[in-house]
Amino acid sequence: MEFFVTNLQSIFVDSTYQIAGIILLTALFHLLVKLLLTGVSKSTQYTNNKYDDVIIEAITKPLLSLTWLLGITLAIEVFEGNEEIPLLDIANIALQVGAIILLSWAVIRIITAVENEAIKNLKGKNRLAEDGTISAFAKLLRIVIMISTALILLQNVGISISGLLAFGGIGGLAIGFAAQDLLSNFFGGLMIHLDRPFAVGDWVRSPDQNIEGTVEHIGWRVTTIRTFDKRPLYVPNSTFSNISVENPGRMKNRRIKETIGLRYDDAKQVRVILTEIREYLLNHNEIDTTQTLMVNFNEFNDSSMDFFIYCFTKTTVWTKFHSIKEEVLLDILDI
Repeated sequence: MEFFVTNLQSIFVDSTYQIAGIILLTALFHLLVKLLLTGVSKSTQYTNNKYDDVIIEAITKPLLSLTWLLGITLAIEVFEGNEEIPLLDIANIALQVGAIILLSWAVIRIITAVENEAIKNLKGKNRLAEDGTISAFAKLLRIVIMISTALILLQNVGISISGLLAFGGIGGLAIGFAAQDLLSNFFGGLMIHLDRPFAVGDWVRSPDQNIEGTVEHIGWRVTTIRTFDKRPLYVPNSTFSNISVENPGRMKNRRIKETIGLRYDDAKQVRVILTEIREYLLNHNEIDTTQTLMVNFNEFNDSSMDFFIYCFTKTTVWTKFHSIKEEVLLDILDI
């Protein structure tokens, strides 16, 4: 940069012309970088990989901003050399700080662009679960980048981060106790995204607590569940680390399990009735015959001879299941 300043000063004696020349060159360099990135972007559109497109788009603004940052820093250096004003140290620090911020901005934009592209390309029944996991990792990466950037900036402006970290080690204990619930909820949310016991749109319930409904949102502190009477239920994420959670939406079949009593006067008809019911269930289009199917006499009760039916429907849809169950029970009644 000093070589460039020396040559510029030899061409233009007046500092005003020198700064004007720097601004003009910066504008031309900005235009050149923009044309170069536009050309690269057009060439990547012909590839099957869509991630190179979003990455080029993500770094365009930070790179163009960097050209002006370099130009302004160079102008300050020329101005300082002519006017003998001690601005160079400030300009160098500003250049370093600006470059770090722009680099951090570029990385965050890349993470966000890749996250959006990955979510857009999701397919299949696990789309909502994978969507939540991708978003969680992207948020975590952005937080790490921001914290790292802040520490590097502090180091560059002359603030010792070793002392800050030492203070943080002592103060962290007090903060940790004060924010214990917040941290436990944060890591509870992280475990939900990693283990994926449920996803947005799933029907969940807990036998340990009065929790049942459809998951609407999984946040870093609370998970929002819409109960079946349409009330919102906000559950702290740490709760899911201490309770059992059922996810009926992921069941493969639904079960029909009923006990039916016959009069003792109809004792001679029991075998015939059981045989006809077995044949009926085996031939029913909505009953999954690959699963356990049982129709057996079970007990001599005080006023009836009891048998049970045990089978599974192919559907897992709650409303359709009850329609099938009603049909099966009424047909058994006819038998």
